[in-house]
Amino acid sequence: MLTHNSVHSPPPTPISLLRTKMSLSAATPISIPNTAPSHLSDKTCSNTYLKTSLFKPLLTKTTTASFTFTHQTFSPLSAKNPISESYPHEYDDDKPREECGVVGIYNDPEASRICYLGLHALQHRGQEGAGIVSATPDGLLKSVTGVGLVSEVFNQSKLNQLTGNNAIGHVRYSTAGQSMLKNVQPFVASYRFGRVAVAHNGNLVNYQTLRAEFEKNGSIFATSSDTEVVLHLIAASQGRPFLIRVIEACMKLKGAYSLVFLTEDKLVAVRDPFGFRPLVIGRRSNGAIVFASETCALDLVEAKYVREVEPGEAVIVDKDGVQSMCLLPHTELKSCVFEHIYFSLPNSVVFGKSVYESRRKFGEILAIESPVDCDVVIAVPDSGVVAAIGYANKAGVPFQQGLIRSHYVGRTFIEPSQQIRDFGVKLKLSPVRAVLEGKRVVVVDDSIVRGTTSSKIVRMLKEAGAKEVHMRIASPPIIASCYYGVDTPSSEELISNRMSVEEIREFIGCDSLAFLKIDSLKKMLAGDSPNFCYACFSGNYPELDC
Repeated sequence: MLTHNSVHSPPPTPISLLRTKMSLSAATPISIPNTAPSHLSDKTCSNTYLKTSLFKPLLTKTTTASFTFTHQTFSPLSAKNPISESYPHEYDDDKPREECGVVGIYNDPEASRICYLGLHALQHRGQEGAGIVSATPDGLLKSVTGVGLVSEVFNQSKLNQLTGNNAIGHVRYSTAGQSMLKNVQPFVASYRFGRVAVAHNGNLVNYQTLRAEFEKNGSIFATSSDTEVVLHLIAASQGRPFLIRVIEACMKLKGAYSLVFLTEDKLVAVRDPFGFRPLVIGRRSNGAIVFASETCALDLVEAKYVREVEPGEAVIVDKDGVQSMCLLPHTELKSCVFEHIYFSLPNSVVFGKSVYESRRKFGEILAIESPVDCDVVIAVPDSGVVAAIGYANKAGVPFQQGLIRSHYVGRTFIEPSQQIRDFGVKLKLSPVRAVLEGKRVVVVDDSIVRGTTSSKIVRMLKEAGAKEVHMRIASPPIIASCYYGVDTPSSEELISNRMSVEEIREFIGCDSLAFLKIDSLKKMLAGDSPNFCYACFSGNYPELDC
């Protein structure tokens, strides 16, 4: 339970506000600007943002007060290092873990079921736990959470409990906080003016500092998740309207956050001013508003993509319509480039770009810059497939399925008493001898983290008869941990932080090894290149550069 005698926030700061009244009926057309709002370069909200924001043709009222953002620097050395927790499958343990996925639904008679489907579409972003909170017709917030996959947590009976037209949902990997039921979101809390639920994708780098300050003043925390501090900030705010409380809370947060809040009558979506994590807006044919971490969730629930929630923006949906607020101005964008390399599904549009097209181009660049004589190109499924297709097309070499991934391995397994070498990898990946035997093989993967899985894959391919194995990696070497919502090992565990490319090649046992060059990655991103975060490849953390 939250206590309210801690960390009093300052009086509400003037804000720049765009209030767009819009009927939520299906009959109301939405006209969207062809281009996203231009990104601000100063440190205050300006009328430029207001005029180009959500649903431009429907703008009816603006107020033009200034809002000054005072930035606090952050040292990664003092932040919580999100070291990967133990995980049963060694194949998955040698990948950066996806952060989390969030969904929000407003004004749909089947909100909880639509939310369930949206979470299913985002399952790749987190498999440790899932939850849904709905606002019931009698004004309550009803929660169902559980450990496991979406299909394991929910059934017809549980979804029947989640009545109401508004809901939010969450799938998680733990980036801060241990893996246990009490850390599964959305979180629900009561404060003096009502109840609120929150779901969070990202990682708050000043979480430990904020939590220590609250605990010093007597607050009690029920979880080890960084998201809980957001609820404490909202409860401690002296503002009366819920939106002012959200504003004051976000002013204190540092790091990556895409948040969806649910109250008895409102749905609020907020994105951090750097835009680290994606968050998009869609609309169903019945007029329901949908928020999701990726557009693939909109596709499944038949919601038309409207646009992204802009960095530093809050979008509020209630009975009066949709409002867009410049919450925290962004000095510069630093969206996570790994969304295009690994995390997001290929059929998603993330940060305004097709993930499929990005990965295909990564493969083409590898074929141009790191060619090798070969007979066949294969991928490490699933995330390496599109880059491998791009490599094969550019190289003029056939792409074939040389590795088959099993999608039916459970979360635990029983290993025979007589140990099988590379057991965890073999459970997930099976070589196709007919494709590999006697061939010079290029195998394309999205990344190398520790290198242990890559070495086992190379050994497996050679045991299946491959004459040569050449590895091509569709990302630059990962040399630094992420503090913005990606669960990566410590820098000491990252093989590219300890070894040269040639040393890595020797370690994993392949005949040649090449990574996508960071300069080539930036060149491919062209004019959008400065808007991405490359900290895991460079060690230069965005907030230190502000």
